[in-house]
Amino acid sequence: MCVSLWGRFLLLGLVLSAVSGCGYHLTNSPSGRLGNSQKIWVPFFSNESISPTAQTVLRRAFYDEFHALRGLNPAGSEDIADLVIKARIVSYSSKVVSYDSVDHASAYSLNLSVELEISKKGQALPLWKGQLQGSSQYPANINLALQRNAEEQALDAAARIIAQKFISALEESY
Repeated sequence: MCVSLWGRFLLLGLVLSAVSGCGYHLTNSPSGRLGNSQKIWVPFFSNESISPTAQTVLRRAFYDEFHALRGLNPAGSEDIADLVIKARIVSYSSKVVSYDSVDHASAYSLNLSVELEISKKGQALPLWKGQLQGSSQYPANINLALQRNAEEQALDAAARIIAQKFISALEESY
């Protein structure tokens, strides 16, 4: 009977110590995270690349990813936005990455590089500033229309990668 009582106390002590944890806690507060009560403004990006559609695709990807991942909604203008992004497309390139048996291109890789900065309304210093890259591969095609369509899909994929990296980098810096 005495052993059983000591066993129960020991078990109770182990359970209480496990429940109380070991002193670890989250360092970033919920107020530092992006939330659905905030509105974001993404203007058209400055475009120094050869792609006439890259800025439109990037802008759409940023709005889509901010809404899908964090519930942020687009602001109607920069004046009513809580967060404002400034960006510049630094480079856009597409190169052959594989060939078939008769030495024709069979796949391309699209690479996109963007300089980004995000600021919070009323703050002089940006929350985050840096350069991010995204890439995506797409198949080659003899039909020029299908080739262009595949390149546009790769551009969309690379833009979404950049937007996701941007959201992660921004939240890590909070």
